[in-house]
Amino acid sequence: MVDQAESGENQVWLVPNDAQALRLDGFLRQCLPHLSRQELHRAIAENLFLHNGRVARKGDRVSGGDRLSFVGPPDVLSDAPPPAPQLDIPIVYEDETMLAVDKPAGVATHGFSGRDGATVANFLAAQRPGILNVGTSRWEPGLVHRLDIETSGVVLVAKTKFAFDQLRVQFRRRSITKTYLALVWGQPLERGTIELPLAHDRRDRRRMVAVQHPERNPDRRIWPATTHYHVVASAGGLSLLEAEMDTGVTHQIRVHLSSNGNPIVGDTLYGADYRESFGLARHFLHARSLTLRHPANGQLFSIDAELASELGEVLQRIGMAH
Repeated sequence: MVDQAESGENQVWLVPNDAQALRLDGFLRQCLPHLSRQELHRAIAENLFLHNGRVARKGDRVSGGDRLSFVGPPDVLSDAPPPAPQLDIPIVYEDETMLAVDKPAGVATHGFSGRDGATVANFLAAQRPGILNVGTSRWEPGLVHRLDIETSGVVLVAKTKFAFDQLRVQFRRRSITKTYLALVWGQPLERGTIELPLAHDRRDRRRMVAVQHPERNPDRRIWPATTHYHVVASAGGLSLLEAEMDTGVTHQIRVHLSSNGNPIVGDTLYGADYRESFGLARHFLHARSLTLRHPANGQLFSIDAELASELGEVLQRIGMAH
């Protein structure tokens, strides 16, 4: 018996008559160029496409006259982030050229398809739909940088193409100062600089690792990374650090501090040996401020986001002022 989808067809494509033995996933990639290869393969694996009325498989071959149809939720094929008017994300700065939000922990900066409906990008689609045409990716409208999903704090958004280009240049040139607050285990030196290149963990792609000898790893993609920090306060075997990144590699501060022997409180990926999280369902890392040149007038100014309330409660609980 052939599996049949329960819902009706939403979209149909007919293979051109002169086509012969094309891979089904390759043909659909041509029809749906805005979907990533991963998202398309996921939809095929979930039986959301039919091939001549039968459930389509990734390795199927299609020929002239074949009929392909999509039978899943329409959002799966969306070509832009669906608006999410229910999201409440504070806008901490806005003018005609750009804005900044205070991203809560647990909210992703953006998604990768219409399935993702609770990200900063979805918030922007609802509140500032004109930004949807700004940037280089339809899934990252106006976004000039990102934060990890568990990291709270300032995220900068360009409202015009000119502002987007200007801000991206500043990020590339490392002329934007990104300041974070992190509560870590242990007592590091009062001030320090951690300069360790980073690469994806070969055994777990979710993780990044510090590479001590990059010259011995010619087959890996390795990113240079530099983090500066100083101690703001200490109490009970914990230290509150202010950290700045010269670079912006994925998980950089988290990996660097863990490699330094001072993993961030609540970081289950890089600090698993420390089980006490003080009630947090996230790691204690907050993007407190960005200092940059305004894209319209070149003036130097800063955008700040107050420490997230759940993080402030932890500091009060352990008797640490900040």
